[in-house]
Amino acid sequence: MNKEELKNRTKDFAHRCVKLCVVLPHSYLGNHIRGQLTRCSTSVAANYRAACLGQSKAAFISKISIVIEEADESEFWLEFIIDEKLFPEEKVEALKQEAHELASIFIASRKTSQRN
Repeated sequence: MNKEELKNRTKDFAHRCVKLCVVLPHSYLGNHIRGQLTRCSTSVAANYRAACLGQSKAAFISKISIVIEEADESEFWLEFIIDEKLFPEEKVEALKQEAHELASIFIASRKTSQRN
């Protein structure tokens, strides 16, 4: 997968998470998760774009590390939505899997960058 495809994939992930957030219940917990998931999922896309700007290797590794943390946090909040039964599991599972896959991709990318 090339840089542009990953940019699109992370942006699509952010859009899908935001759409899920819009339909979460308007309760204290729903509002809290809405803010957290919106923040971390959009951060995945924004920080990946920043990592692609071609700065130093150290800057790239730093930004990719943020992307990994935010993807993992997104996965946490998606799990929490399922655990709290705020939305049907079958409608959240694909997004949770995507968060996990994105984190795995960026972990591999960071390892490659650290070796070179």
